[in-house]
Amino acid sequence: MQNLFRILFWLALVFAVTMAVLPHPPHFPGEPSDKFQHMMAFATLAVLGVLGYPRVPKLAIAAGLVLLGAGIEVVQMIPALHRDAELMDLVADTFAILVMLGAISLALGLRKAR
Repeated sequence: MQNLFRILFWLALVFAVTMAVLPHPPHFPGEPSDKFQHMMAFATLAVLGVLGYPRVPKLAIAAGLVLLGAGIEVVQMIPALHRDAELMDLVADTFAILVMLGAISLALGLRKAR
């Protein structure tokens, strides 16, 4: 099962980065806000990262994902991409990562307490 989560993690990462750097990304049904899309992508990556790499410290997963988010924002500064880099996108990414890793840690703590 762990290998499946690893594959899903890397597929989700490639998808998120691709969508973030496309000059004209496709529109999603319901037109979710940019911040919502950021939070969903990074929450998904956080969960899949923990499930796929359970021996990697959660703090390392969080740091890696925050660096990924920062890297995406830097790449979006390239004028040819016609994208806008925003600090609040990185804040949304970081918030989603921390919330999901906190929820996972809480769930694991409750499970061990039983």
